[in-house]
Amino acid sequence: MASRVIILGTGGSGLTAAVAAHDAGAEVRVFEKHDQIGGTTAWSGGMLWIPNNHHEDGLGVEDSRENALKYLMSLSHDMIPQDLAEAFLDAGPAMMKHLEENSPVIFRPIPEFPDYHAEHPGGMVHGGRSVDCPLYPFDELGEWADRITPSPYYPDPRYSIFDSPLGQAQPEPLSEEELDRRASRDERGSGQALMGRLLRACLDRGIEPETGTRAIELIRQDGRVTGVSVETDGRRRDEFADSVILATGGFEWDEDLKRAFLRGPMTHPVSIQTNTGDGLKMAMRVGAKLGNMREAWWMPVHEVPREIVSTGVTLVAGQRSLPRSIMVNKKGQRFVNEAANYNAFGAAFHEQDVSAFDYANLPCWLIFDKGYIDAYGFGMMGGLPGEMPPQWVMRAETLAGLAKNLDLPEGALEATVEKWNRMAEDGCDEDFGRGEAAHDIWWGDPSHRNSPAATLGPITEGPFFAIEVKSGALGTKGGPQTNRNAQVLDVDGKVIDGLYAAGNVMASAMGMTYGGPGGTIAPGMVFGFLAGRHAAGTPFFEE
Repeated sequence: MASRVIILGTGGSGLTAAVAAHDAGAEVRVFEKHDQIGGTTAWSGGMLWIPNNHHEDGLGVEDSRENALKYLMSLSHDMIPQDLAEAFLDAGPAMMKHLEENSPVIFRPIPEFPDYHAEHPGGMVHGGRSVDCPLYPFDELGEWADRITPSPYYPDPRYSIFDSPLGQAQPEPLSEEELDRRASRDERGSGQALMGRLLRACLDRGIEPETGTRAIELIRQDGRVTGVSVETDGRRRDEFADSVILATGGFEWDEDLKRAFLRGPMTHPVSIQTNTGDGLKMAMRVGAKLGNMREAWWMPVHEVPREIVSTGVTLVAGQRSLPRSIMVNKKGQRFVNEAANYNAFGAAFHEQDVSAFDYANLPCWLIFDKGYIDAYGFGMMGGLPGEMPPQWVMRAETLAGLAKNLDLPEGALEATVEKWNRMAEDGCDEDFGRGEAAHDIWWGDPSHRNSPAATLGPITEGPFFAIEVKSGALGTKGGPQTNRNAQVLDVDGKVIDGLYAAGNVMASAMGMTYGGPGGTIAPGMVFGFLAGRHAAGTPFFEE
């Protein structure tokens, strides 16, 4: 008799688990709390970071499992379980091949996109480990085309990552003819393409996710998880299975859980708001051992009017890497390499000023000048090069005037900018090393792709502008600990039979770090693949 598998959640982790479990012979049902499908994956850029994948051959780069493991463990700080890192590296390429050979999910490499800590041992300076999906025509989904949640951060789905530099300098626009062609078949890129393909793979297998159905409590008999209580339209019922896979996302929208666990402030999550820790709470109730609970996939953000972005925030990613900009704290001083990867950047917001007993670098401001606007526009916050920022952006004709508006100490901002301008002219950030890493340069001005000038540039031309940058996250990354098969462990380290976890609900195999572009989605899908295989009785790893 086929194993019966219930999967909770329809992001990349959940639908990959569904495909893997079905293809290994299981009967699969999928429940989704939201009334739409896709989770935060559908809101994302849709990239995966899979070391040693088969697409690297076409790029002429050299990679290996050994180098990838060396890289991850160099970033561990004793937070990455080596067995899970090895499971991720072993199963990742196999997961990609399985999807490509058995479903509409196909991937393409992103040339030259470096790892986020590429200079560490085993890192890839010239990229190769990151992939995304080509555009996908949503007319292939029929009546399901409108069931995938649209992204507030990639509002025009006709664009993919390949259509623009990944730094925030404005790309050459696509022709109206090409955009019309894409619209004629509802072709979508980024996370929409990935989720559209995964949903089509599920539908082709007869798996239709049941939306608007919230999981409330795991059912356990004789120590084994045998099902889940769910609620639809206020009516509760029990659903039974041989295994339950948690793929419910993180807990970033639950204030109590954030206060209890996170290591620092995270006031502005940029994930889907149904991520309220449901899976974590269910796992805790059956005695799961927790891990990595302090951590999140950190992301600097900026508040904007909701008529611009429906969530009221936008990501501050490449904007802070471009020349003619710096970031300062409440003392008017730089405190970080502004071009550092967004996850690592989060730690700067958690630094304590022990004398003041306060966060040293909050509030924080991104400072830029008219030359920045003329060259780059306002990035993901709207506005083409040369267009003045909207009125809600702080500005002044002089740096002294801007500092007064920001309530910074008198003379501090001017002194900081004077030093920055000297270092920018010299081509060397002697304070924080901005422009020394491949990541910094990649996210900077693409016309200076091989030079620190991609991210170093003086701030000289008024008016001068500032936006407040706050502590956000793509999601949390702590939860029930698992073994390499994605089986949830109890407080004594023993398997809780019948229970699995994948994605942001589980204690991440990445620990504190973010290996490279796509480093959130990839582990989720890989452990979803492992969970689905094992729950169906066909484990990827030999027992």
